[in-house]
Formats: sequence, C-alpha cells, structure tokens
Amino acid sequence: MKINGRLLDTSRCERARPSGMQDPSVRSGVSFGLHSSLPIMMRVFEMDVTKRVNLVTRNTLEVITKEDAEAIFQRTSSPKGYIGVEPSGLFHLGWIIWVNKFKDLMEAGVKMTLLEATWHAWINDKFGGDMAKIQLCSSYLEHCLKALGVDLSRVTIIKADEMINKKAYWEGLLRIAKSLSLSRIKRAVTIMGRKEDDTLVDFSKLIYPCMQVEDIFYLDLDFCLGGMDQRRAHVLAREVAGVYGYKKPVAVHTPLLSSLQGAGRMDVQGEMDATMIDYKMSKSRPETCIFIHEPAEQIKSKLSSAYCPPKEVQGNPILDLAHYVLMYEKGFTIKRSPKYGGDVAFTSPSELLSAYQQGSIHPLDLKNAVFDGISSLLAPVRKYFQKVPEANNLLESLETSTKKQ
Repeated sequence: MKINGRLLDTSRCERARPSGMQDPSVRSGVSFGLHSSLPIMMRVFEMDVTKRVNLVTRNTLEVITKEDAEAIFQRTSSPKGYIGVEPSGLFHLGWIIWVNKFKDLMEAGVKMTLLEATWHAWINDKFGGDMAKIQLCSSYLEHCLKALGVDLSRVTIIKADEMINKKAYWEGLLRIAKSLSLSRIKRAVTIMGRKEDDTLVDFSKLIYPCMQVEDIFYLDLDFCLGGMDQRRAHVLAREVAGVYGYKKPVAVHTPLLSSLQGAGRMDVQGEMDATMIDYKMSKSRPETCIFIHEPAEQIKSKLSSAYCPPKEVQGNPILDLAHYVLMYEKGFTIKRSPKYGGDVAFTSPSELLSAYQQGSIHPLDLKNAVFDGISSLLAPVRKYFQKVPEANNLLESLETSTKKQ
C-alpha cells in the first residue's frame, strides 16, 4: 500500500500478542467494565457528520481546523487518528484529559492508534535512557488505560521500535528535516517538555520534532491528538503536508492541568512557552501532581496544601481539576453545611468559575468536593491495580525506578 507516495507495509502496524497470551484482566478473572464494541459501532453508524465533529471538538482548547474535520468525516466513515505517548513515568490526572478525548474520538468512529513513543522517551532521557525500563513503562501505560475504561481491543498499539526499523520511516524523516529550518526545529523542542536551550545538551533533541511529524505521516493519520504542549509539532506537520502534497492532519488540542502549586495558566490558546512548561502538572515533580493509583489519604493531603486562593480563577489547580476532569460529562456538586448555604450544584464549568470568582464558594469547600469527586473517579483504578498482579508488579517496579531518578 502506498501512503503519501511511499510504500507502506501495513502488516507492521498491528502489534499482536504472543500466541497463547491472554489479556491480564482476563487471566485474573477480574472484570472492570470494559464493554463490547458492537453497541458503540451501532451508535457510530447512526451518527451524522455534525455529531461526530461535535464529539471531536467538545472540551478542547483548539481544533485545527473544524472545517477540515468536517471534510474528513464527509470523505470517510472510518478516519484514522492517534496519540503518541512517551512511556516516561507514572500516570497522573493531567493525562485523564487526553484519555477522555481519546474515548470521544473512538466514539466518533475514528480508528485510534496508541503510539508508545519508546525511542522518543529515550531521546528525552527518560529513566536515564534505560530502554528496558521504558519498555516496562509501555506495558504499565496499557494497564492504566484499561483501568480508566479504554477498550484496547479497539485500539491499534504500535511501539516506536517497529517504525524506526523501517527504511521508509527514515526517508520520510529526512524529507521533513529538509523542509524545516534549524530555528523552527529548535522552537519545537517544547513538545518534549523542554526549553529551546536544552537542545545544547545533545543533538538527538533536534531529531525528536522531525520524528513526531514523521510519525503522523508514516501512520497515514487524519487526526492527531495531544495537549497544547504538542501544538508546535502538529502545526509543523500541517506545514510539511503543504510542502509535499500530503494530506493535512487535523490537530486536536486539549488543555493542560496546572501544577498543584499553581501560578500558571494552562488554558491559553496558541504557542506553548517556558511558563507553561514550568507550571503544568508534571510526573517529574510528584509534589505537583496526583497519580491515578495514589491512596485516597495521600490525594487528600496533596489537595489540602494545593494552591487555591479565594476568588482566583486563573492558574487555580483545584478549579482546573473540577473543570477539566470532574465536569467532563457531568455536573458538579459542592456539599456544605446548611449554616454555610447548603449544597450547591453546577451544571457547567462556567457556572462554577463564576461562583468562585464572586466569592460564593469557599476554597476549603471546593477542595473537599474535588477530593470526593477524584476519590470516586479513581476508586476503580486503585481496585484494578490491586486485583491485577501484572499491573501491580509493574507499578511497584516503576515506583522504585522513579524514586532513584
């Protein structure tokens, strides 16, 4: 099969399990509510273009462009999309935002690929460049997605290892490098969670942006999903597509969660700057984030000390958690004693933000409500890691590795 004028062996794009190897949750005899894909596919067939585009665009900060998304759904009933994820550490709440959007794209009928960006993580010095630990983290990420309700039987999982062994991949990467200036590539290293000056560390950091762009073309994608920190790579892909006559991927960008220490805005459209890198929730700074399998008491302690000034909306991590995580598909209720006004329910994030800005909600009441919501949301995840031995063993191994970093 030819893609963008290059020959592609499609057989390599599906990673099969070794013969006789079952899904870990099946082996354990534990069911975590993963549903059959048939009802979902029936809903997809019944959806019109408008409904599909609405699923793709809802709860995003930016879609480049909505018109292109409409054109894709008019052209095909089963477009292809992906997210590339570095197996780089423990899974935190900020990633639930893209997980929710990943599910939306699946529901809209997009055939989603999870690219386990192993070599990207190696370039980015994750786990000190220990590829064995990076590979373990890949397996752990799959367990996290299962625990969060993603039906991986409907997802194509590809490791970067499979692609970099192909001549066509490197040919495409060279074409991309040829079409970009050094300054453009240096500006794009923020997709790695790094600043431009970090390219002085080693030359491989400059290859990373070209790899991410080639990932998109090599996999022949219609949609690329990522947080706002991935914007520069996606914009480069659209520009390179224009140079070589490739199809332009639609870029779907979700917000980033603020660090629990606050002091930054993560809902700004446009280019990611150094401030956003410093103040987003990051697994490399455990005190700034909440991991999805953390004990409830540890979550409560982190939320209690989190930045949450009265009436302050911008850069408030507690409001971000309510807005982007807990209110993704439903309302939000803050329980209060009758002497403090009683319970108050919000049907939209804008209502909550307005009430908090006006001083109608006390920070402590907000923190307590967010803790209740997060504790409930993550209860099935904790149960999964307790009941599935392979998942628990991987978690313990990675916790040990991350403490040594």
